Amino acid sequence: MPTTETGGFTLQTESLGALHWVGIIAALVSAAIHLLLGVRMFPSGMGISFILAGLGFLGAIVLVLIAYRRRTVYAVGIPFVLVQIVLWYVVNFANGSKAFPGDIGTFGAIDKIAQLVLLGVLIALLRS
Repeated sequence: MPTTETGGFTLQTESLGALHWVGIIAALVSAAIHLLLGVRMFPSGMGISFILAGLGFLGAIVLVLIAYRRRTVYAVGIPFVLVQIVLWYVVNFANGSKAFPGDIGTFGAIDKIAQLVLLGVLIALLRS
């Protein structure tokens, strides 16, 4: 059954298409990486920011699943993801000691691929 009652909120998955699910998976991947890295770096400021970013991805997934202002979630998600990508580049390569693209690393590559996929999905969903 695609609709499930959970504590006053109703999951409304019947209106989600394949593109939505691709976006949800991409957001889950990015959330997991941010939470993992955030916990590893906690209690530094960078660790806290990673945890907050991971929670932001999870919160957006919940909002989409309960069909709460989906178009607004897509519209807010686009700059959220863009800022993540720009900050990652600035912190690691523009102001950091790493060389692009040689020092991207596994987590960085997986996360940025997931975020680029998510960005494409959000743009497509907002335009549809």
